Amino acid sequence: MSIVTRFAPSPTGFLHLGHAYAALFAWRRAREAGGRFLLRLEDLDQARCRPEYAAAILEDLAWLGLDWEGEVRVQSRHLPTYRRLLESLEVRGLVYPCFCTRAAIRAEIAAASAAPHAAPDLAHPESPDGATRYPGTCRRLDSGERRARLAAGEPHALRLDMRAAAGLAGPLAFLENGRQIPCDPTPFGDVVLGRKDVPASYHLAVTHDDALQGVTLVTRGEDLRSATAVHRLLQALFGWPAPAYAHHALVRRAGGARLAKRDAAATLRSLRAAGLTPAAVRAMAGMPD
Repeated sequence: MSIVTRFAPSPTGFLHLGHAYAALFAWRRAREAGGRFLLRLEDLDQARCRPEYAAAILEDLAWLGLDWEGEVRVQSRHLPTYRRLLESLEVRGLVYPCFCTRAAIRAEIAAASAAPHAAPDLAHPESPDGATRYPGTCRRLDSGERRARLAAGEPHALRLDMRAAAGLAGPLAFLENGRQIPCDPTPFGDVVLGRKDVPASYHLAVTHDDALQGVTLVTRGEDLRSATAVHRLLQALFGWPAPAYAHHALVRRAGGARLAKRDAAATLRSLRAAGLTPAAVRAMAGMPD
C-alpha cells in the first residue's frame, strides 16, 4: 500500500520554523517511500483565519521546496459534509446540544471544586491536552428543557457523549513505529464536535478528511499525541480506516518554549526577507538537505 501523508495548517498567521519542520517531515516520509503528500487548509476558525494567510501558506511551502498532489482541500468549503456527520451521530444518540458559555463552565467547575464531593465529570477539571474538561451540564438536561431551548433558537454546540461513545467503540489503540499503542479518549470528556459558529470542530473535520483523502500516515507534533485517542474513537464510530501515526518532536526556542505564530521573528516570510535561502531555512528547522 502506498504511503499518503499530509500537512494541514490553519491559516491564522504566517508559517514559522515549527511549521516548516512539520511540513518537511510529512513530505519526506511520503517522498522517500514513493508515496503521496497532500496539503489541506483547516480554516474552520472563521474569526481568525484570513485569505492572505492561506495564500501565504502555499507561497511559503513552494519557496521552501515542497510540492503536493491534487487540489488543496479547504475545510470551510465542506461544511454540509460535516453537518451530515453530526446528524448521523444525533440519530444514534451520541451527541447532544450544549448551551453553556465558557464563563458558565468555569463557574460550575469553580463551584464544584469547593464542594466536599465533586461529581465524576468534575473530578478531573482538565483534559489531557490541558483544556478545560466539560462538566457534563447539558448532558443532564431533561428532554423538555432541551427541546424548548432548541425551539427558542438558543445558540449551542454539539458535544459527544463520551461515555456512550467509548462504551460502543470498546478498547482502542493506534499504530506507531510498528506497534499498537492502547489509548483512552475518556479523560477528554464530552468534546465538542460541532461548534456554535460552524457545524464541525477540529476533531471531527480532521478525522473525516484523513479518511476521505486516504491518508495512511498521520504525522504531527508530539503535543497532539493525546488527541489521537479521540480521533481513534471517531474512526471506530464511523467505520473509517485507522492510519498509522508518527508524532514528532517540536521545534523550540532557545529557552525551551515551543514556537508559536506570535513569534514573528521566526516566520518563513521574515527569514526570506532577511535573505536566507530555502536550504538555510530547512537547516534551521532541523531538516537539512
